[in-house]
Amino acid sequence: MLDKPEGKTLEYKQDLSSPRNLLKTLVAFANTAGGRLVVGVRDDRALIGVENPLDEEERLANLIADSIAPRLVPDIEFMTVEDKTLLLVEVHLSGQRPHFLKAEGPEAGVYVRLGSTNRQADRELIAELRRSVVGVAFDEMAMPQLSVDDLDLDAAQALFGESRPLDEKALLTLKLAVHEQGRLVPTKGGVLLFGKERDRHFSDAWVQCGRFVGRDKADIFDHMELHDHLPQTLDSIVLFLKKHAMRGADFSDLRRKDVWSIPLGILREVLINALVHADYSQRGAPIRVAFFDDRIEVENPGILLPGMTIEDMKQGVSRIRNHVIARIFRELNLIEQWGSGIRRIFKEAEALGLPELQILEIGMRVRVIVPLAEQLSVQHPKKAVTPEVTPEVTPEVTPEVKRLLLALDGEMPRKAIQEGLKLRDEKHFRVAYLQRALKMGLVEMTIPDKPNSRLQKYRLTEKGHATLATTRKSEGSSDQDHMYKR
Repeated sequence: MLDKPEGKTLEYKQDLSSPRNLLKTLVAFANTAGGRLVVGVRDDRALIGVENPLDEEERLANLIADSIAPRLVPDIEFMTVEDKTLLLVEVHLSGQRPHFLKAEGPEAGVYVRLGSTNRQADRELIAELRRSVVGVAFDEMAMPQLSVDDLDLDAAQALFGESRPLDEKALLTLKLAVHEQGRLVPTKGGVLLFGKERDRHFSDAWVQCGRFVGRDKADIFDHMELHDHLPQTLDSIVLFLKKHAMRGADFSDLRRKDVWSIPLGILREVLINALVHADYSQRGAPIRVAFFDDRIEVENPGILLPGMTIEDMKQGVSRIRNHVIARIFRELNLIEQWGSGIRRIFKEAEALGLPELQILEIGMRVRVIVPLAEQLSVQHPKKAVTPEVTPEVTPEVTPEVKRLLLALDGEMPRKAIQEGLKLRDEKHFRVAYLQRALKMGLVEMTIPDKPNSRLQKYRLTEKGHATLATTRKSEGSSDQDHMYKR
């Protein structure tokens, strides 16, 4: 044990001269994943030993009893190493969490363990610690102020297909909705997955994607904000990564595995893990996907669940934070086997000859770093040139996108385009029509720096004009009238 550096479950203290820091560590161990604290060892792991070990043991026991609530009873033992007597304090994950320092109170005195440091828990994390004790998942909780009409059941049904009708029984079975005071109301998981106004209720439940120049975030080459329904978000992120991972400019066969210069199988598993295990109760930042020249980083809010460590993850131990979201992903065949994903991506990375993947807990977030086999450089944003894509071979030009291109006349606001297409559902229009056309580079904003501006309008890009010309040529003017009628 003494050969190991300090980490999530291990810390060294030279003596008891700074009891507050020692007590914070014990509280953090009890709230997070347990751990061992060794007194009589310097940070560089040099053995100092403890003078008067019996007196120090009694002092330590009294400090713990007087300073921590609820009451914490760790195991305290003597160890003799190289003729030095050490105190070993072992704390197990507590079933009475969250523990806190009495002097700081139950709101400010709760700490958790991140790597080799102790971090003060905020209100949301304290609530998560309490839920984990009683086995209540955040996404299973009811939202009684809403109704099932606040769920986009048409979009959900489209994903499940006709073989699985989403009637009331199915909504209850999948826990997309629950009965609350005689009413059928959505769960938080239901709103996170298919909420018509998810961003209003969960302001950080979206995904931010960025392609950066070089190996840091000094210069950004391309970025995208994704507000799709969560199951659809996965495909949108993969499309963004593919956009910047094409070998050359040959778009003639997108199914060929050698077209992509990034490990898509590994990345897909990492993205699913982030979407399913993010702590959506946290506020402050969305899920982030950062594409650098030498690596891709996927970061989600929330530390590991109590009792879990990074080593546990690598060994295939799995605990589900969001039961509803995980169930839906499993029903949609986005998850193959529970707990197998992380082990599989490490094995796949080894088979591909990639450097080892990294999993880190940083600032109340979990980050997975996927190194690339070869460096992929992009030009500085001011010099970057987007390669031309032949519209005829772009597989994502759906009928909805074609209708949007046909409806756009110069520069138009969103509402005018939607009315021209005779679409009532704004969410459906944004996801199936507008966002897809924007992602493909067929449509652009007139005020790209302020995407939510009330003065925002949309217009065709050069690529959009070329695609529109191809559409008109292939379908003819009579088809245009037919598409409007539909």
